[in-house]
This record gives sequence, C-alpha cells and structure tokens, in this order.
Amino acid sequence: MSPRILLVDDETNIRKMVGALLQSEGFETDEAANGTAAIAAVEREAPDAVLLDLMMPGGPDGLQTLEQLKRTVPDLPVVMMSGKANLTDAVRATKLGAFQFLEKPLTPEGLLTTLRAALELSRTLAENRRLHEALGHADPLVGVSPAMEEVRALIARVAPTEARVLITGESGTGKELVASAIHRQSGRAAKRFVCVNSAAIPKDLVESEMFGHERGAFTGATERRVGRFELADSGTLFLDEVGDLSLDAQAKLLRVLETGVIERLGGERPLTVDVRVIAATNKDLTRAAQQGQFREDLLFRLNVLPVHIPPLRERPEDVPPLVQHFAARQSARLGRVVRLDAGAVQLLAAYRWPGNVRELANLVERLAILATGETIAADDVARVVHQDGTPPPPPGDWADVALAEALDAFERTLIARALSAARGNVAEAARRLATDRANLYRRMRRLGLEPPRNVAG
Repeated sequence: MSPRILLVDDETNIRKMVGALLQSEGFETDEAANGTAAIAAVEREAPDAVLLDLMMPGGPDGLQTLEQLKRTVPDLPVVMMSGKANLTDAVRATKLGAFQFLEKPLTPEGLLTTLRAALELSRTLAENRRLHEALGHADPLVGVSPAMEEVRALIARVAPTEARVLITGESGTGKELVASAIHRQSGRAAKRFVCVNSAAIPKDLVESEMFGHERGAFTGATERRVGRFELADSGTLFLDEVGDLSLDAQAKLLRVLETGVIERLGGERPLTVDVRVIAATNKDLTRAAQQGQFREDLLFRLNVLPVHIPPLRERPEDVPPLVQHFAARQSARLGRVVRLDAGAVQLLAAYRWPGNVRELANLVERLAILATGETIAADDVARVVHQDGTPPPPPGDWADVALAEALDAFERTLIARALSAARGNVAEAARRLATDRANLYRRMRRLGLEPPRNVAG
C-alpha cells in the first residue's frame, strides 16, 4: 500500500503542485486548506505523514495545528514548511515535535528526501510499538526444545501446589525466570515475589536480611528493618544461590521452614509468616551434603519438587528464538529495529555458551549497540566477540573437544559465514564453498542447521 500524505496549505496552487509531485513518486495524497480541516482529517483517519504550512490565516496557524495533531497522534511525522519562517518558529516547531522544517520554495529533491525519512521514522515507531506489545505478552521462558517444553510442563504441575521447589542449573540458565513463572501461575500470584541473592549477603548480615531487626539491635541499626521473609508474607520468597549460605545461616533457615516463625534481631516476640519458598542453586547440593558443606535435613526440606534447567549447549535449537527475543528487547530499548541475519544466527547456534542464556543476552545487547546498520551479519558477530575478548565460535579448550565435534563446529561456522555473505541464498553460498546446492543442503541437515531465513527483532 502506498504511503498517504496529508497536504495542509491555504494556497491551492501549492497543494496541487506538491500533490502532483508526490503522486508521480507513488504517494497517495489528501488535502486540507486550513488547520481546522487538517485536525478533522487526522481525527477521522491518521495519514502516514503530514506536510504542514506555517502561515495559514483564518483559524489555527501551523504551530497551533501541529500541537493539536501531535496531541491526537503523538507518533505522527509532521514536516513544517514556510516562506517566512524565522529561527524562533523553527525552534518552537521542533519542541512541539515537528520532524523537519523546510523553507519555501520547496525543491523536489529536498522535499522527497525529508518525506521519506519521516516515513521511515513512522515505520520504526510502529515496529517498536509492535515489539513492546510482543514483549509485554511474551512467554519469558523462550525456547522450542523438548527440554524447555518439559520445564514448562513441570512448572504448570508444581505451581498450583504449596510445596517447596528447588531449581537447579548452571549460572545464567534462567533460574529466577522459572521461579517467577511458578509464582505467577500459583495461588499467590497477587502477592509479593521477593528475591534474595544468598551469595551477595555478608555472613554477619544474613539474619538481619532474612528476618529483619529492631532499632538498636546492633551497632548501626538506627531504625527497624523488615526482613525478606516478612516482606514475602502470603507470597513467595525466592532464595537464589542457596548453596552459598553458611552452615549457621542454614540452621536458622531450617528452623523457619519447620516452624513458619521468625524473630527480628532484637525483637521480643515471634512473628508467624506464611511464605512459599523456592530455592535455586548452581551447585550439587547432594555432594555438598555428603562433604558436610550443606545440611542434609535442609536439603530434604527444600527439594520437595525439583526442577532442572539444562544448559544452553544441550539445547542449541533454543538459540534462534532466544536471539529473536533478545533482538526484540534491544529494538524496544534502542528505539530502532535490530535484526540478525541467518548466517549470524547460525554462527551463534554453533557456540557452546558457557555463560548460558545470560551470556547470549549480553552478546546480543553488545551487537545491537555496536551495529552500524539495521541487519547484523556473521562477520559483525565475529568482530564483536574478538573485540571483547570472547573466544570466537566454536569456543572452548580444543583439547577437551572430540575431533568429530570440532570438525562439525568448524563446518557449521564455515557454512554460516557463507550463508551470511550470500544473504541467505543457498545456491550462492554453495558456489562460495565450491560445492553444489544439494550437497550443501545435506550438510546443513546433518549439522542441524535450518534453511536460512531472516530473524527479525
């Protein structure tokens, strides 16, 4: 569909000449002879952009019209034009949200260049709105692998219960997201979801952080503090990195889990709390218990319903949808569309991701910030990982990688770069690799590479 431009000028000749120029370039045009008519036209149906004269007698002038148009459709691109403009008018128009200010007589080249830039802005803003809506309704547990489907199914089963949950998985796999999903699907969803990073609490402040303290309970306690258990009353408390708690803190936590009662430091009366505890760790707590580093009785109390999140390297098919999700997030944050082409995504899928989903999210953020164009290619990925010291894919200590795995990883990288250079054209990629298209397709299937298609964020 052709872009529709509203021309607003009290001079009929100007409207006719500009309209003829725009129509010859493939635009659709509507006309308004004054500000009142323009405002009414936009209220009926917003155009893609407005070309608005500054000086219009009889009714609102250009600046007043601009102000009303932006109030009606805030993202509407408006290009101002005038033969008698001054700096004050230009500054005020910019402050009111005008895209550009053109002086009459208009030149066809200048008008068309400005109008196309305004339309590109309009498209970008529309895309960002779509991305915001998509992110607002998105499943935070992104992934299409059987492993992630199993995690989702397990969440659906454990969430409605009141049982404690122990989430295990390497750092960066998304344990807090899983805990949050359990809370949102539980009967406590309307209450608080309180997070505690056990590893970040100094040992001498664990009791105060967890259970609170009264004023004067210790040096520096200048006022009463409510602890995390009390904050989470009737809701859910997420204890992240619970394996890092000291044995003394573990004993205090066990007592609360057994009794449902806490005492603030310096307090004179016990407080009963109703809290569902979800714990998480990247450690093997069974081994830690055998080595005397974690209380076995506490482990039994926490590990009523276990949920394990596999590392990203064990589910490479989740990389493309994760890349799309993170690219969409960066598009919304940066105010511009971010895309990774097929070659870039295939290159990322070949990496083993020791930092898991968190590492992937951070890399996509760096790629988006450093991108000079709208589309990020495999070469851009390679350049960024070299710049920040991250080993290029495929990563890791090659001494620990089987020869077949190393060769497969290298071949994945080679094919991904060829596809990126060929802009997803398999025949051209095959030519660059000195093979035929059928053989390249066979190799892609063997390596688990999907047929190329752009991933948009």
